[in-house]
Amino acid sequence: MTQQPTFSLSMLDLVAVREGVSVGQSLATALATAQHAEALGFKRYWVAEHHNMQGIASSATAVLVGYLAGGTQRIRVGSGGIMLPNHAPLVVAEAFGTLAELYPNRIDLGLGRAPGTDQATMRALRRDRTESEDDFPRDVAELQRLLAPAQDTQRIVAMPGAGTQVPIWLLGSSLFSAQLAAQRGLPYAFASHFAPRLLMQAVDLYRQLFQPSAHLAKPYVAIGVPLIAAPTDEEADFLASSVYQRVLGILRGDRRRLQAPQAHFLARCSPQERAAIADFLGAAVVGGPDTVETQLHALADATGADELLLVCDVFDPALRLRALDIAAQAVATERSLSPA
Repeated sequence: MTQQPTFSLSMLDLVAVREGVSVGQSLATALATAQHAEALGFKRYWVAEHHNMQGIASSATAVLVGYLAGGTQRIRVGSGGIMLPNHAPLVVAEAFGTLAELYPNRIDLGLGRAPGTDQATMRALRRDRTESEDDFPRDVAELQRLLAPAQDTQRIVAMPGAGTQVPIWLLGSSLFSAQLAAQRGLPYAFASHFAPRLLMQAVDLYRQLFQPSAHLAKPYVAIGVPLIAAPTDEEADFLASSVYQRVLGILRGDRRRLQAPQAHFLARCSPQERAAIADFLGAAVVGGPDTVETQLHALADATGADELLLVCDVFDPALRLRALDIAAQAVATERSLSPA
């Protein structure tokens, strides 16, 4: 027998600024990558809100979503995500409502509750506003109301926004958002591209607690997957050193631009550093076509994920597109199964 894959491929782009490359060129690379992902049949292309990081150019997330949607034709484009505590729900509803009117049935609104930055920048973003654990569920509910059809008694209406019903996703790396997504009947994306430790627990909890809603009849899960693919395992290991450098920089508080690959980088790290990098990238898929096929299917089988959100930070943009080609081919390949 043969079995077609039961999951889709999508992409989460951190819009890396590579060493020696301008921000403008980095944004153009993101658009070229989105166009390539669309041609490969990827389901959606998301960008994530980060601030005060010289190696990431996706801080004005809604603006970037519009740029990517305007340069593509069919692929869904959205946020993975908007860090909701940094914004008033009305502002988010108007921004994504505008996007939904410009690009109907193509916009997603993924929401997170982390700051997406350091504490000083968080204070600069939020000014005097303080957040409690209860605020995020209230803000999500308010966003849902603002994007729903306006009621006659509604005093504040998002314009544009009301009636667009932009699909809302909840994102997270802990159990909090898994429970909230389940309670509200929303799709859920787990940030296993940088925090894989609670992946299985969060996905299981989401499915156990899921309550069907007008938006979603049954649980729907996407998981973040760091991907480095190349024609051989050896080349993929070499190209992955750019990601290893980035992860080590994050762990050290040294957030540089994405660096060119270095031969034998891990061998020069201490055992503790290698262990920390491995923990950060516990859900990563690194290798040649056969390895990528095996590991992508294994991840999907283990988690039951409906979508794999690939995070592909190969330093050379052309080799990044090649990596997406390899992943798409790996998922398109039929899997041989022995008879039961």
